[in-house]
Amino acid sequence: MADDNGRARAVPDAARIRRAPKVLLHDHLDGGLRPATIVDIARETGYDGLPESDPERLGAWFREAADSGSLERYLETFAHTCAVMQTRDALVRVAAECAEDLAADGVVYAEVRYAPEQHLQGGLSLEQVVEAVNEGFREGERRAHAAGHRIRIGALLTAMRHAARSLEIAELANRYRDLGVVGFDIAGAEAGFPPTRHLDAFEYLKRENNHFTIHAGEAFGLPSIWQALQWCGADRLGHGVRIIDDIHVAEDGTVKLGRLAAYVRDKRIPLELCPTSNLQTGAAASYAEHPIGLLRRLYFRATVNTDNRLMSGTSMSREFEELVRTFHYTLDDMQWFTVNAMKSAFIPFDERLAMINEVIKPGYAGLKSEWLFR
Repeated sequence: MADDNGRARAVPDAARIRRAPKVLLHDHLDGGLRPATIVDIARETGYDGLPESDPERLGAWFREAADSGSLERYLETFAHTCAVMQTRDALVRVAAECAEDLAADGVVYAEVRYAPEQHLQGGLSLEQVVEAVNEGFREGERRAHAAGHRIRIGALLTAMRHAARSLEIAELANRYRDLGVVGFDIAGAEAGFPPTRHLDAFEYLKRENNHFTIHAGEAFGLPSIWQALQWCGADRLGHGVRIIDDIHVAEDGTVKLGRLAAYVRDKRIPLELCPTSNLQTGAAASYAEHPIGLLRRLYFRATVNTDNRLMSGTSMSREFEELVRTFHYTLDDMQWFTVNAMKSAFIPFDERLAMINEVIKPGYAGLKSEWLFR
């Protein structure tokens, strides 16, 4: 459809979505490998545990195994990706390809997370893991630029919530904070492993004026979100989709927010929403029923993310394609989500502002003005 001046108001097509500048805050490095890379590294390192040796069939296996409706089953798929990420060369390669793939999909800024403690089986130290991944990201940024794409990537160091190394990883994140690492995270199964188990790490980061996000409100509900915010002091919520449990929609369509939901909205706490992943883990039954639609209407600080591109068979473009198809979002809606994400990034304010004003807004303005040249 078009308005009286002929401006296109129809939802954007796949090509335009792909060209639009996008910002990604929640993406796991070990959840985004290329299937062919997994096969190559497994062959080189002698790892014989892969369920498939053909890249195409292996990619399908990951998606099917992850599509179980269970977060715990979903997390099992990472045993294979982590198994091939135990050498310096493998980490450099995976990180470089991550940057290339995101840039080719129109992502201009990304924060990619990984758990250094899961990459020590080949004899690397925590520091060597971080330095290898940082080297890979920088190489990937260079390759992307040579291919005509611009991207900037910051690393988030993740501690596993079922382990006892969170303070050590937090200290590592702080040591490398000016060398490519922009923040800290905890991840893993929520049930039985509350974020309050890691208070010493969060208190340390707060004393150091450092940034952190916490996986909360994905498979577990409001108590996880409340603890992440009010006990731990998280800057952002990894997923946070279960905040919907504190929002009541009456039959007449009126909406009433509970005190936690109101706090999250009033404080502009970013929600790192991952629609396709949430469908796989059972946090939502369909895109139409995903809370992102209501959270967008209520002006929460909602952002769109991929979580694990390999396991979900997704990309930022595909996430937006599904949302555009479901909610009839326009480029203005895409820009709203993208600016939300850039505002919530863990890089300095002036750099965030420059990305918004010099990259994101001009990019969307260009796409929206194309009707003039038809």
